Amino acid sequence: MQLKKTNIEDKLKALKRKGQMETKIIDDVKAILDADNKKDEEILNTLSSGHTSDHNDFVFDLLETDRIYHISQIKKTCVNYRLRFLDTKLFKGELPYEAISKIKQLEKAHNTELKGFKIIAPAKLFKLEHYDDPLLFAPIGNGYYYLIHKWGNDLSAFRRAIMWPVRDFENFVFCMFILSILLTAAIPEGVFSNKATAANAGIVFLFVFKSVVAAVMYYGYLSGKNFSAVIWDSKYYNT
Repeated sequence: MQLKKTNIEDKLKALKRKGQMETKIIDDVKAILDADNKKDEEILNTLSSGHTSDHNDFVFDLLETDRIYHISQIKKTCVNYRLRFLDTKLFKGELPYEAISKIKQLEKAHNTELKGFKIIAPAKLFKLEHYDDPLLFAPIGNGYYYLIHKWGNDLSAFRRAIMWPVRDFENFVFCMFILSILLTAAIPEGVFSNKATAANAGIVFLFVFKSVVAAVMYYGYLSGKNFSAVIWDSKYYNT
């Protein structure tokens, strides 16, 4: 059997075609990566610029219902645990890539560009303006928000109990009342009066109560603190 002779020109053309195909594949991959990086930058710009919006054009049938929350539920959670619910432009923590990836997935699935992002997080994670563990949301509309991504560590199991006294004015007064009773009971008899009578005890209690409330409120004023029910959606540090 006679072997077919090798045509060098054909071999060159084959190598040329192969090289062109490889170059096209590389160019296609590069174009995909460039487009993906451009989309990442667009999402980051949207998150950092804080374009305000109260709704997005979601396809409702594609939403996971266990990720939909009403503003009243968000407010109650923020008040109970002393958290803030603010625009992403005020967030100074690092946004994980998983959050950006989930935004891209949602935008592709719903064929829309999301905006109006907000985050639930402790105040220390925001760049708050002076009056003188995070969850990323996007608004759906009518006071409803869609949870996109949660990251970081969970809150302490005791945070709600610790923050209970500063949840609102009523809780504050109740805690100061109980604290004043305990402090009054701890004062030895005869310090303010020779006789231990109910009237004297009442006077001592009122003195202690006013002193405790004044001291705590003065400290709160100096440090720019306020009740959780007031600051949960405030962008200011001392209001």
